[in-house]
Amino acid sequence: MRDEPPLPSVGLMNTHEPTHEAARPGRQTAADPLAVVTGASRGLGRALAGGLARAGWNLVIDARDRDALRDAAQAIRDQAAPGVTVTDVPGNITDPAHRGDLSEAAGNQAALLVSNAGTLGATPLPAMADYPLGEFRDAFEVNVVAPVALAQLFLPRLRENGGAIVTITSDAATEPYGGWGGYGAAKAALEQASAVLAAEETAVRVWRFDPGDLRTDMHQAAFPGEDISDRPLPETVVPAFLRLVAERLPSGRYRAAELPGTAAAAAIR
Repeated sequence: MRDEPPLPSVGLMNTHEPTHEAARPGRQTAADPLAVVTGASRGLGRALAGGLARAGWNLVIDARDRDALRDAAQAIRDQAAPGVTVTDVPGNITDPAHRGDLSEAAGNQAALLVSNAGTLGATPLPAMADYPLGEFRDAFEVNVVAPVALAQLFLPRLRENGGAIVTITSDAATEPYGGWGGYGAAKAALEQASAVLAAEETAVRVWRFDPGDLRTDMHQAAFPGEDISDRPLPETVVPAFLRLVAERLPSGRYRAAELPGTAAAAAIR
């Protein structure tokens, strides 16, 4: 961690004891389970989508940058397991029409929703006393409202397929880091919404996944001009993520650092 300001990484450990259920992601009725991953053109989203594709999952992925998403989709296809399909749907998750496009592309096969797309908010990171309220609202729209809307949209199919929802979080949701008020407040709201959803849903797993401090464009934007090359790459947390899905651990909050990957992840399908 840096001394000023600290870069949010991991938060609380899950409050459930891990269990070892079937290596498949759930009790899908779909013949070919499919994952929807938002914000998959780069960084963590691209790494997670790539890991799922190598493990045999069909994918629907999105991002705002059409060209970057197209390139990411092709790179994921090139390394995917045989027969895997990767459908790229460019757009903004705050747009209801785009969320509808994702739903249509996924069809009835959706068994996993990974809400990874997000925004850091105002940069350079401002104090709460000076936070532009328009950008504060935008942070909540992207980081809270859109993931909740996607969950509502996909829940009927996820229930039917015995699926799961993963929301990407940060310890900025649980720790008061100076400058991180917009992002942290939004992630805290998303965590609470996800925790309540987990309490309400019995057929769907709802996981809050804290990947830790990674070398991504978003973290670089938080520290403009600074060297963050000492941070691990997003690919390093993929085994932990695959274990979470493969073993269908109980709903809860999980830190990648405390979820080492296992051989079960390779048998995810």
